[in-house]
Amino acid sequence: MVSPASTEIDVSVVVPTLNEAGNLATLIGRIDAELRGRPYEILLIDDSSTDGTADLVRRLSAMNPVRLIERESPTGGLSGAVILGLSEARGQFLVVMDADLQHPPEQIPDLLAPLESNEAEFVLGSRYVRGASTDGRWGALRKLNSWAATLLARPFAGRARDPMSGFFALRRQTFQRAKRLNPIGYKIALELMCKCQVASVREVPIHFGLRTAGESKLNLSQQLRYLDHLSRLYDFCFPRGSAWVKFAIATACAWLAAFSVYVRLVAHDVSPVVAPTLAFAGAGLTTAVFHLRALRRAGKPLASRRDWIDFALVTIGEWSICTLAARWLGTHIEHLTVLQFFAVVFSAVAAARLALRTRMLHSLQGVRLAQSAPPARTIREAA
Repeated sequence: MVSPASTEIDVSVVVPTLNEAGNLATLIGRIDAELRGRPYEILLIDDSSTDGTADLVRRLSAMNPVRLIERESPTGGLSGAVILGLSEARGQFLVVMDADLQHPPEQIPDLLAPLESNEAEFVLGSRYVRGASTDGRWGALRKLNSWAATLLARPFAGRARDPMSGFFALRRQTFQRAKRLNPIGYKIALELMCKCQVASVREVPIHFGLRTAGESKLNLSQQLRYLDHLSRLYDFCFPRGSAWVKFAIATACAWLAAFSVYVRLVAHDVSPVVAPTLAFAGAGLTTAVFHLRALRRAGKPLASRRDWIDFALVTIGEWSICTLAARWLGTHIEHLTVLQFFAVVFSAVAAARLALRTRMLHSLQGVRLAQSAPPARTIREAA
């Protein structure tokens, strides 16, 4: 270990923590084993842990170059903690990792190598490239969740296969050119890749371990925060086409929900003519969730009567088109497969959705735009 006070810091390792005391001693020891011999520091950004994290870190700091930064009023979730840590870091190379031992400290040198050789501006510890591995088995739901999250980020994550990774490295100069950082949730790598305008990303295969202590922070609330975060990034990266992209995403999610219901209904011998009408309930509920998010982003009351009346009218219109299209196909077109029948019906519904929202609400997000009167002109009389 090289004393950080004796020389310029080379590497800063930023670790956000929340009740991770059971992992910290092991984590710090493993980081030290990899970075020993070069000046480094570990910044632990703690969000008001209640498990004795602060006292433990103070004891560990006597033997290791560890700095504890306590956030009494955490804002921005894990992403906010990471941004604070990166801002306080003194190293030329910045590494971010979790405290739960799922990210292997032994691969920190692998993340630093492309930065040191100027082969990349941003390096991800990836779970999905050749040579990577994961402890334990992920269930189908978790795999689907990871796949969907990555797909939604594809427009601005480029070819990166694991832009959701929380284990990454970048130069301090890269971080310092970030514009309008405004992260929420836990996918901070995406925020930095976009706002730092990163030109080259390298993915390094890692072994993603199992949590050994503490509890996972991934829950439904974090998933919803991720959707809000994506919305902000679409606005930042595609200011002109953002509304269209988000409209397409919301519609695709709604149609996927409807299709899952439709397939189940047909499997239980419900007529393909009747099934779309019933399956539309899945689309309606999914759209309602996106409508709630749109109201919140627009700063409108979630119980706004007018906006929900608008939503109900549009939904009834879509459902009516769905019913009419299904009945017309059932009586005029023969030999359609189940998939073709669904595709034709919901293509008609998608066209109706676009028309109704743009004509009636003037907003692809389904929220009526405020129409304020133009300011009155002030006429000044000549003196």
